[in-house]
Amino acid sequence: MKIISNLTEKIVVNLADINMKDVSLVGGKNASLGELIQSLAGKEIKVPGGFALTSVAYWDFINSNKLKEPIQSVINKLDRKYFKNIETISDAIRQLILCSTLPRNTIKLVRLQYLKMQEEYGKNCDVAVRSSATAEDLPNASFAGQHESYLNISGSTEILKAILHCYASLFSQRAIKYREDHGFDSLNIALSVGIQKMVRSDLACSGVCFTLEPESGFRDIIHISGSWGLGENIVKGTITPDEFLVFKKTLIAGKQAIINRKLGSKEYTMRYAVKVSQKTGSSVVNIVTPEKKRNQFILSDQEIINLAKCSLDIEKHYKRPMDIEWAKDGKTNQMYIVQARPETVHASKTINVHHIYTLREKGEPITSGIAIGNKIVSGKARILNSLSDANLFKEGEILVTEITNPDWNVIMKKSAAIITDNGGRTSHASIVARELGVPALIGCGNATSKIKNGQLITISCAEGQTGFAYSGILKWDEKEIDLKKIIIPKTNAMLILSNPEKAFELSFYPNNGVGLLRIEFIISNEIRIHPMALVNYQSLKDIKAKKLIGEITILYKDKAEYFIDKLSQAVATMAAAFYPKDVIVRMSDFKSNEYANLIGGKEFEPVEENPMIGFRGASRYYNERYKEGFRLECEAMKMVRDEMGFTNIKLMIPFCRTVDEGIQVVDIMKNFGLIRGKNNLEIYMMVEIPSNVLLADEFAKHFDGFSIGSNDLTQLTLGIDRDSTLISNLFDERNDAVKQLISLAIQKAKRNGRKIGLCGQAPSDISEYTDFLIDQGIDSISFTPDAFFKGIENINNAEKKRTIKKVSFVN
Repeated sequence: MKIISNLTEKIVVNLADINMKDVSLVGGKNASLGELIQSLAGKEIKVPGGFALTSVAYWDFINSNKLKEPIQSVINKLDRKYFKNIETISDAIRQLILCSTLPRNTIKLVRLQYLKMQEEYGKNCDVAVRSSATAEDLPNASFAGQHESYLNISGSTEILKAILHCYASLFSQRAIKYREDHGFDSLNIALSVGIQKMVRSDLACSGVCFTLEPESGFRDIIHISGSWGLGENIVKGTITPDEFLVFKKTLIAGKQAIINRKLGSKEYTMRYAVKVSQKTGSSVVNIVTPEKKRNQFILSDQEIINLAKCSLDIEKHYKRPMDIEWAKDGKTNQMYIVQARPETVHASKTINVHHIYTLREKGEPITSGIAIGNKIVSGKARILNSLSDANLFKEGEILVTEITNPDWNVIMKKSAAIITDNGGRTSHASIVARELGVPALIGCGNATSKIKNGQLITISCAEGQTGFAYSGILKWDEKEIDLKKIIIPKTNAMLILSNPEKAFELSFYPNNGVGLLRIEFIISNEIRIHPMALVNYQSLKDIKAKKLIGEITILYKDKAEYFIDKLSQAVATMAAAFYPKDVIVRMSDFKSNEYANLIGGKEFEPVEENPMIGFRGASRYYNERYKEGFRLECEAMKMVRDEMGFTNIKLMIPFCRTVDEGIQVVDIMKNFGLIRGKNNLEIYMMVEIPSNVLLADEFAKHFDGFSIGSNDLTQLTLGIDRDSTLISNLFDERNDAVKQLISLAIQKAKRNGRKIGLCGQAPSDISEYTDFLIDQGIDSISFTPDAFFKGIENINNAEKKRTIKKVSFVN
């Protein structure tokens, strides 16, 4: 770091000659700019140059105009209890300042420094004039956003006017109120003014970088957002910006580190006005962004990478997460960093607690059903008999319906809770509710007839496996669990996930990775389009579907690339969140009726009497009806592993009925570039059919590991449709026939040197079931997030019991 001396008496200093040691002289904003200029010297991305008037210049102005006593006199009249006269106080002091004049020496030095800038940037170059306040006795005090900045200023006369207005902004209503709220003496605050080369981002784009994921505080992500024109639209929230996520570890490794791109609508573009508005005094105009620009990312991949590398350099320099402002000059196409400050709000948002809910009172029960999750929620019930009524549903209401399918996901994401008449613990509504983290009552039988539309109700899923809907708004308690105190068991405790939006948040759970990543949620919510409809886009018969697909995939000339891009980004997000822990991705396992519900899907799917045991899983992958769709899945996984560098991704094949079918699938994956063993690729197989257990020795020759899907295995062992409400009481993973098959599967996996885990609800709901799995020597157990902590508790208790048994046996 460059150490500067003899600045304390200077009125004007070059930005390049100051750093964070000079905060008391030039304020945090200007000191940070100087620090950035020094730290980024020689880098591809620059910081605009300029100069700053110091706090010395401010006090010289105050003293030469004899303003201290008049300002104090006015401030003394401030109503500090109700602030009723704050507008009058502010106007009076600002008028005192604006009617004063800058000292001659200050004017002379400003003109001289501006001449030097013109020599570098051209005659009458445009500049930004920015306020940077500080308290001399509290140099680290933050006054961010309290004072004015003036953009697109040209000529020394206009710069001098802007300086005076910056001084006046020290006494705006918000600045006065801020100081009063924080106990600062208004006459002990100095204002430095920075004059910096203007970046013409109004002709290009601008935005913000966080060197962590801003919602969760996840540290290995660089989050970049931006829009066309000036960045004020982002700050005000008037537009939806483009967003990019860059993974730091693969960025450093030189891989394709952009793991997610989200196109914002960028409704407006803020530019400088040709003339200052006489009516509003505004020097900017907000124009409607042309449709072509709205459907275009603001930055190229190379610009994103360069910006991410620069942000990483800044974070390393400051040794902490940073909030960075960037701007691209539309005249030169040069990228600039225009501000950087320590990130303080989101960095602390790590998830260190889990919540347990308990009702404090019992109301009148209306209905009951299978409890999904552990939360208690109150709200207004909204009965929907079909999706045609979806427009009636308001965000935060409780969805009450007969049954759901993937078409309902959008509505379900808006709901505070979900109640269905039909379905079981592993039905669509149950799975989606778990993924969304909302409580649900499933299979109530009479919810749509018992609950009244608009009725205020309380949903409790905190009373065991049966949940209740109570009339009225009830009181409840919420208890927190300290995640830091959770003991991770010897048996791997893994997560069952499908929603990338929750990945970073859930990564803070004490876990051993992801034992099952379902990509169906990604396909139905993020992609929405049947893969074969994308492959055969040009020849689609369904005109309506073709039109909709064209609109959704407008950025993609090759429509199949849309599927690959979206799926790879979603999976990469999951892989990054848990890196370097294993993330086991199950290839698509929709049933034919579910595939048909995707856009354009009906044209490519058969109508089956029983889709649950029909055209699903492995049988689709080599069949000509879906082979090209599976190719897209494989290309997405190849991109994630080989190009993005996430070798922690393992792949898993569901519903593989025969050994020959397994061989065919592994071979076709090889043809599509996913070669078992290459780049450490491991391919697992789901154990969910009795044939998988009986022929496990043969399957082990072609797969690297197994995962028991206890729901399907129970269903197919006992001959039960798991979605049937009528016989749901017979669905029990504890049945001896099911347990014998699970025990045999674990034994065979062990003797073949293959890892084996289990994914299912039972180990969290039933402690005896966990005892059984631990006794059998299972390697891992995977839980949905809502059941995870109960699952860990059950594993730890089971391991203790097993240890006691061993000790007793030895003795």
